[in-house]
Amino acid sequence: MIESIRGGLLKILSKDDFPNLDRSVIELNNCQELKKVFGWKTDPILDRPDIYNFDYIEDVNERRICDAESLATVMRNAKPKIALEIGTASGMATVLMSVNAPESRIYTVNIPPEEIVSGEGGKLTTIALEREKIGIAYREKKLINITQIYANTAKWEPSIGYIDVAFIDGCHDADFVYNDTRKILKHMRPGSFILWHDFNPTLAKKYDWINSVCLGVEKLYRNGLLKGRMFHIRDSWIGLYKVPEGQA
Repeated sequence: MIESIRGGLLKILSKDDFPNLDRSVIELNNCQELKKVFGWKTDPILDRPDIYNFDYIEDVNERRICDAESLATVMRNAKPKIALEIGTASGMATVLMSVNAPESRIYTVNIPPEEIVSGEGGKLTTIALEREKIGIAYREKKLINITQIYANTAKWEPSIGYIDVAFIDGCHDADFVYNDTRKILKHMRPGSFILWHDFNPTLAKKYDWINSVCLGVEKLYRNGLLKGRMFHIRDSWIGLYKVPEGQA
């Protein structure tokens, strides 16, 4: 969610703005259907009371719950050895990742606040928290399987081993979404999962940060970095992609 542009409306898009997403995105009704798709059995742990809050009109249709369920279901069932989060913020999503995959090593990356202020982190960025507040949620819970990294992903290269699950929720500029994903894919094997936050093609006409994320993912398909289907759970802001055989 982008505080500085909440509620911003976009011009009407043509039906051809996302031709690859139109062909590739499969809409699922809920996380039970997501579990069926991948043959998963275990329900997620939703250790986040804030997902039941309603603070903004964008939270209608239980959007926060759908987002949390999507991320937690993947972490709970994929059981990644190494997971990566781009965009720590307060660390609430990091908590979900940790409690659902306690055997994983989770690396979470956040741009240094001063680089957001200076404009080096793109335009569609989350609010610049003070450094001591970045990741405060997981630190308060004393979770020990998390490594915090302060870096601007425009310049940062992953060097953490093969990445089994990546959650991309940093700068929402299309170029950042594209480049963050491109870098991560180099360190993924078939069967790994990528999730993008603020992804929902049906809302791209309404919110410019969602449109920008969708444009970044569309470009990944157009340039052949993504191939085949991806999934979106209805009412969520999560896009989900499993790296297919023959891609990595």
